[in-house]
Order: sequence, then C-alpha cells, then structure tokens
Amino acid sequence: MKNQWIEFLYGRVTVKVTGRGLERFLNVLTRNGLHIWNVKRHGTETITFKMRLQDALKIRRFARNSQCRISFLQRSGAPFLLKRLLKNSGFMLGAAAFLLLILFLSNMIWGIEIKGAKPDTEYQIRKELDKMGVKIGQVQFLVDNVEGIQRKLTNNINSLTWVGVELKGTTYHLQVVEKNEPKKPEQLSPQNLIAKKKAIIVKTYVETGQKVVDINDHVEKGQLLVSGVYGQEGKPELTAAKGEIWGETWYKSHVELPLVSNFKVYNGKEEEKHSLLFGNIHLPIWGFGKPEFKNYETETDEHKVHFLKWELPITYVHKTIREQEDFQRSYSNQEAEQKAIELAKKQIKSQLDDDAKIKDEKILQKAIENGKVILDIHFKIIENIAVGQPISKETPE
Repeated sequence: MKNQWIEFLYGRVTVKVTGRGLERFLNVLTRNGLHIWNVKRHGTETITFKMRLQDALKIRRFARNSQCRISFLQRSGAPFLLKRLLKNSGFMLGAAAFLLLILFLSNMIWGIEIKGAKPDTEYQIRKELDKMGVKIGQVQFLVDNVEGIQRKLTNNINSLTWVGVELKGTTYHLQVVEKNEPKKPEQLSPQNLIAKKKAIIVKTYVETGQKVVDINDHVEKGQLLVSGVYGQEGKPELTAAKGEIWGETWYKSHVELPLVSNFKVYNGKEEEKHSLLFGNIHLPIWGFGKPEFKNYETETDEHKVHFLKWELPITYVHKTIREQEDFQRSYSNQEAEQKAIELAKKQIKSQLDDDAKIKDEKILQKAIENGKVILDIHFKIIENIAVGQPISKETPE
C-alpha cells in the first residue's frame, strides 16, 4: 500500500474476524468509511486484515449487528511505539543521561603535558595557563582555541622563543623552545675582521688577532680592522680574529605622517552568540537575531566536539561581537613632527642589531604638504661594524 509511513504515524492494527457473513461485514465497514487493507482469508469463516487505529475504535459497533466476532492480533505504529517508550522511560532517560555525561566528560580538560621546558619555566607556563582558565576539570569550550593559547603564552612569557600547543582528545600537549639556550662554542676558521660600512671608530675590544685601527680613525667599507695574521715575518701564523669594533655610522630616513587620521576603536559594548555547526548548518543555542550594533567586528572561536577518543562532525562556535566607533585623531604640527621622529627611530632600529644605539638625530628637511608632515632625518648610530672575512693559509700577512 502507498504512503505506509502515514499509516505508521497514525497507528495500525491487525484484526481477526470469525463467523458467518464475512463479506457482508466487510461491505458494511467500507460503506461507513473505514479503510481496510491486506485482507486475507483463513478457511471459510475466518479473515484477517489491517486497519487504522482510529477506525479500530469504531469496529465493535458494527460487529454487534452482525454474526461475526472480532479480535485484535497485532498493534504497530507510532502511538504504540510511543507508549512502549513511555513505559520504559526510566531506562531511556538513564541511557540519554549516560551518553550526555560521556559527551560532557569527553570535552573537558583532563591532562596538560609540557615538554622541552625547564622546571621554573614549566611553573611559569602552568601559572599562565591557570590565568587563562586552561586547567584540569575545565570545559574546553570555555577556553581559547590552541592558536589563542599559543599566542598568549608567547607574548606573556619572555623566556619562550616558541611554544606549540596541540589538543589530543582531552589532553593539551605543549612543546616548548626556550630562549638563551647554551650555545655551542663556535669553531671559527682563520679570519680577519673588516668594516661592514664606513664609520669613525669610537671604541675597540679585541679578543684575538692584531688590531690595525685606533679610536677616531675614519674607515671605509671593507677596510681591515683586526688582522688574523701574527708571528714573525716570514713565518706568519693564522688565527680567527675576534672582537668588537664600535664605530659611529650614519643613516638617513624619510617619513610621512598625516595630521588627521581616521580609524575605528572599540567602545566596550559587545554581544556573545553560541551555536553548534553541523556541516554547513548552524543551530543557534544562545544569542539569537542580528547584532544590534551598526558597526562591529566579530571574533569567532571554534571547538570540535569529541566523544571519547573520536572527533564528531560537530563544532561548537562562540562568537564575540564588539561594537566599533569611528574616531578621528588630529595632531598639531609640532606633535606630528615628534611622532614622525619616533616613527623614524623605530624604522631605523628595525635595521640595526639589538646592541646598537642612536646617538643623535638631525632634521635635514621638513615640509607640510597635502595634510602630511614630511621629514628627512639624519641619524648618528653607534654600532659594532666588525664582520669576519676568511683568510687562507697562503696569505702572507
């Protein structure tokens, strides 16, 4: 029969009818709008058929006026299935609660393993993780994702060069690389120290080798500063010249800074939305509708849902929507000039070694054009200008 799922939804019963006048009884049922199907004869005075549950409640009325007896053999369909489920509701609720408990426990943090860190550094890392809420017993959905944890640890702990964070099941695995690791003694081949750029010598420190320049000497790029050749004439010996030759060098920087800048800032107002993602389908849990803000930025944090060791095709999505406002920053000519100098210093420092210092700066040219302060600045820098240059055993000096 067609549309059996509809009959399943309403419920159906199998009816057995015995007696005389079976055909007449069936005709009475059909004339009164009772729908029957799968009619089967079993001998001369017995038939069975199926009918809807709602019609089965009416059939006894018609049986009283006939010579037939009816009995119900089988019940099936949604109403009877629901009745059985309600009868066993305690078991079903217990099973559902057990599965939900396993699902909940599978998405908690039960372990944090840290490798590659010294004891004091590991203590700092665990302390920082506690501040972020990454601790045993915490639900994974309530903490940052692994990228956020990695970024915060690197920014907040100065002793870390790099930290890798990986979540496997219910355990966070951290691989740490620390700064200031003991360096292996550098094995240098024979070399001279030469100037990497032109400068005026201001300070010298020679560990090995023969110094050939003095303070206040003017040197050009490539000029010899410390020789790796020493010994008696005719029988020179070679060594790896080591040391530091500090010189005054010169840099020129060109910067342009707008007097008026427009940008967006957060005003502190925010909304949070929580949802589950099944493939491309979003199921909202909390925070419905569109944001009330006109201008905003959305930060999305996603966590995969786990069941025991398996990763389910379900993602928990937490969105933080922050309202933004347009802000205009204006500088006076003097303020813009000072900011431009600071910007130029940052640009210069990015080109220098960490131990280099800015001695002095001088504005060569200043102009205000098209709403911008334009500066050309000359910097005096004190830096180590010595670099190694390999020498061969055939070198006579």
